[in-house]
Amino acid sequence: MKRIIIADDHAVVRHGLKRVCLDLSKDTLISEVENGNELRRKLHTDKYDLVLLDMNMPGRDGLEILKEVKHNYPKLPVLIFSMNPEKHFAIRAIKAGASGYLNKENNDDEIRKAIELVLSGEKYLSPRTTELLLSNFDDDPKRPLYDKLKDREFHILRLIASGHTTAQIAQELYISPNTVTSYRRNILAKLGKKNNAELTMYAIENDLIE
Repeated sequence: MKRIIIADDHAVVRHGLKRVCLDLSKDTLISEVENGNELRRKLHTDKYDLVLLDMNMPGRDGLEILKEVKHNYPKLPVLIFSMNPEKHFAIRAIKAGASGYLNKENNDDEIRKAIELVLSGEKYLSPRTTELLLSNFDDDPKRPLYDKLKDREFHILRLIASGHTTAQIAQELYISPNTVTSYRRNILAKLGKKNNAELTMYAIENDLIE
């Protein structure tokens, strides 16, 4: 029997993934959680063969959750299931230890294929993710500037663009306001921007926020 845990804050998404998983085998045991804290508790008490992880849940950033899971359970495969385009998160997720990155726009057959591959111990790489991985090793001048941001900087950029204040970001990430200000200064320098308004416009133009 395979044990799969689905971490997504939308019930309709969890229901759809559960249906696809059960199509693979009726003996599959499915667990569901709505956020990173619930996922942590479940992984602490039960054993699983696969985590299906949404990148955008309330609270902690999906990449940070992924890194924590892989740190504590290095052999546990994690398949990212996200609305975000591959170009924004796939490379970061693969580098952080994900066994694959699946866009929610994929049909059931592709989702089923990805789950089967990862459960069998392989990686799932879509043609787009493979293309991004190859270009990531090249010094491609066409690569966007946001690729230069570290994962934490990228997260803070998206929070700023979503309207979060310095105090709110500090509280959400459990860091000091001064640390947030330091990250913001680095982000501005790397992107060549002057203020939060320009950062927000940049994020919108590059489809970095929903």
